[in-house]
Amino acid sequence: QVQLVESGGAMAQAGGSLRLSCASSGRTFVQYSMGWFRRAPGKEREFVAAIQRSGESTYADSVRGRFTISRDNAKNTVYLQMSSLRPEDTAVYYCAQGPYATPRPAAYDYWGQGTQVTVSS
Repeated sequence: QVQLVESGGAMAQAGGSLRLSCASSGRTFVQYSMGWFRRAPGKEREFVAAIQRSGESTYADSVRGRFTISRDNAKNTVYLQMSSLRPEDTAVYYCAQGPYATPRPAAYDYWGQGTQVTVSS
């Protein structure tokens, strides 16, 4: 019943920035943790970042210091601010909702459809 819709994916140059958004239709968004995952061409889905209801966040080593996850509970929206983009950041990015801010994809109950991010050299 919960639907997640990502937006903001685009083509960017290396070193540039993008901000992804994920809007949730759920009334209890504030009670859940949110995560961002990505799937690059020819690779498996990997964890990017997650945020608890309190705002405490965690990041994959590959993006720490470059990406920032945040949430606006009043808007039922989670964001991923992406800076210092690299070509290896090219992937389909997915947001997810679940009870825990964990790197484990199986812990999340709902997933968005994904948004494409392409970073050129």
